[in-house]
Parts: sequence; C-alpha cells; structure tokens
Amino acid sequence: MEEVLNLFSEVIGNEKFIYGVFSNLRKKNIDGFKKVNMKPVLIKDQIKYQFTYEYPTKVLHKNLDALETIEEVSKLLTETFRQGMVFTTEADYQILISKKGKVSILKKKPTRESIDLSHNRKKQYILEEGEPIDFLVRLGVMNEKGKVFSKRYDKFKQINRFLELVSDVIPNLNKNRTINIIDFGCGKSYLTFALYYYLVNKLELDVNIIGLDLKEDVIKFCNQVAENLNYKKLKFIHGDIKDFEGLQKVDMVVTLHACDTATDAALVKAVNWDAEIILSVPCCQHELFEKIYNPVLEPMLAHGIIKEKLASLVTDSLRANVLEILGYQVQLLEFIDMEHTPKNILIRAIKAGEKDNSSAIKKYKDFKEFWNLKDLYIEKELRGRIK
Repeated sequence: MEEVLNLFSEVIGNEKFIYGVFSNLRKKNIDGFKKVNMKPVLIKDQIKYQFTYEYPTKVLHKNLDALETIEEVSKLLTETFRQGMVFTTEADYQILISKKGKVSILKKKPTRESIDLSHNRKKQYILEEGEPIDFLVRLGVMNEKGKVFSKRYDKFKQINRFLELVSDVIPNLNKNRTINIIDFGCGKSYLTFALYYYLVNKLELDVNIIGLDLKEDVIKFCNQVAENLNYKKLKFIHGDIKDFEGLQKVDMVVTLHACDTATDAALVKAVNWDAEIILSVPCCQHELFEKIYNPVLEPMLAHGIIKEKLASLVTDSLRANVLEILGYQVQLLEFIDMEHTPKNILIRAIKAGEKDNSSAIKKYKDFKEFWNLKDLYIEKELRGRIK
C-alpha cells in the first residue's frame, strides 16, 4: 500500500491530480456506498479534494485537505475497494489489489488534459491581480508589478466585492450626463478611489465624486493622492454628513461604516436628493440599544452582547423598511465574509418610483410597536415623510 500512498502524495503535492475512481468492493454491503469518486475543488482560494460516496439511494460529499485525502485513500483501498483509477496531467494509473493484498499499479498515457475546478471556481475579480493598478499601488495594496501584498489581500477582496455590488446597479444610472456621487465618512477612501477608477478608467463614464470625512489629516492625504493620480473629478472635503450642502442633485450615495445615527443622516440626505442608488454599510448602532423592549424577549434582552446584536439587526431592518416606504427597492446583502468583520451587512437601495406604500407603512408601524420604539432619529430628520 505504500506505493499507492506515495503515488497520491506525489500527484497531489505537485497539483497533477485530475480525477479518481474507487470501485470493486472487497465484500458486499447492501447499505453502504458502492463507489467513490474524487476530484480537486477550489474553496475560498484553497484546493480541497472532494470525495463523492455513491450509496444505493443517495450521494454524500466530503471535502478534505491534502493530508486528510491521503488518509482517506489509504482507508478506502485497505478496507473497502480492490481497484482505483487515477487520472493525472502526466499519466493514468490503474491500481489493482489482490485478495492477498498484493498491489499492482499500471501506468498508461494520460487521457485527460485539464483539471476542472468547477466547484467554487477561482473568482474572477473586477480588478485583477497581475497588472499594476495605480490607486492600489499608491495605497499600498499591491506592488508596482501588480502583486497584491499578502497582508492586504482581505482589503483587495473587499474592494472587489464592493465593485461587484456597484456593477449590478450601473444600469440604473443616467449615463447621458455627469453622475454625481457622494461618499459620506470616506475615511482613507480605498473604496472611493476604487469607485472612481472603475467608473472612469474602466467604464469611461462621466462622474463627479466627493468624499466627506471629519478627519482633516485624512482629507488632506486623499486629496493629495487624487492629485498625484490625476483623478480630476474626485475631491475630498472636511465636514459633517448632516451639514453637507454642496450639491443640488446626487445620483449615488455611499456610506460605509458611518457610526450610529451618521448612517441615518446619510440616508436622509440621499432620499431628500432622490438619489437613484444608495449603498450603505452601517456601523456601531447605539440608538436603539436602550429603546428596544418586548417582555416576551426578555431572555434575549437580558444579555448585553445579544441585545447589542439584536439592536443592530432591528436598526437595519427599520432602515430598509423606511427606504421601501420612500419608494426604494431594498436588499440587505453580505458585504464581506463574517470571518473578517461582524459589521458586514450592506443596504443596497434602488429608486423604484412612486407606488402604494401603505403595506410598507403598516409593517413599519407594527414593527415599531412590537419593539416599543418611539422618537427615532431617522423619523425626526425626515420631517413627516413617513405617515
């Protein structure tokens, strides 16, 4: 059996393995699996090996890493099967095991030419690694040859995820004139620069983007970067969201990780502008923490950590409901994987026009009553637009 394990170690270690089949049961097993297929799959940018167990009435799957795969192959050929077929990029191998345990490996010319990683195929990003992208180089995400730094790969994926969400809403923007975009609470502006690069450099749209933040040093830095990159219609302004009055018409409002009611202030600005697109990732929702109450849910509300999460979910649900009342089609989407941050809900709202909102209003009022909520910031700021 050692030569079989050496074979698998070699073809797996050098990524030559394409496909495998284990068959010819050692003994009859009416209820057990009859055959096992094996193939490489790509899951979250890591190669795993998927084993498919074929039972008489069902099929089961297991995804294993390289070491686990060697152990599983050893078990299958020692305890269950007498035959295996292994297809690699360099050769096909037939493994035969006699009743006395003698192992024979027959080598033949390869019959398959490529490895199919169709399950969770490697993601094709809007911004691809391999060629330098000016703002990513300038902001320290990739080097001058286009290689993403390992410590910044999560940021690279976050940027691409954001652009995917943007790409879905591009058809809703009027491309026959300048598109005005505001990024409230832009911070160091990785996503603001990404948005400009994508819309201007790749899609060749006429856009005017303003980033707003309360940190003067950040605004100074971002304006310098925009100037260095010759991003002529991208500028950054020091200021508060609720006080911004720089434009009469805004087509897209972006607010990522604006704290607490700053998110609500941005949403109010957006709906008052009748913005076609709103992209918001809320952060640090404190307003409802002391307000939500329902005696039936006391077992949950009694625990601070659970109440905090619950308040956050209630807050975002109400925000989505408000936007629906005001004529938006709303989705709550996962922004990035939970393993990177728990604050990963993105509110994506698209202006849908006038429609009967009585049902949305009733849901809103019933929901508030259930949680015993009054005097909400977003309601007061909208000054009677929710009735």
